Amino acid sequence: MFAVIKTGGKQYSVSAGDIITVMALDGAPGDKVSFDEVLMIGGDSPKIGAPTVEGASVAGEIVEQTRSEKSIAFKKRRRQNSKRKRGHRQDLTLVKILSI
Repeated sequence: MFAVIKTGGKQYSVSAGDIITVMALDGAPGDKVSFDEVLMIGGDSPKIGAPTVEGASVAGEIVEQTRSEKSIAFKKRRRQNSKRKRGHRQDLTLVKILSI
């Protein structure tokens, strides 16, 4: 059985035991989280929500609060002696899916 959930503006296909990386969630490692925006539940008898499946939720546990690799935004205007370099690291959360 699997489910499609929505969190942080993105959609994730998950099943029990998966570890997914999502945008930063509040909480410490070991805290329980619940995803209530379930768009679809798949398996023997799939259920598709319009837009979400009524009464469905996915339970998970926060494994780690981390940050992504650094991404560099470099802008240069040729022959102008003008350049700008910025770095960014996004806050992320590792979540282990417990049940659907």
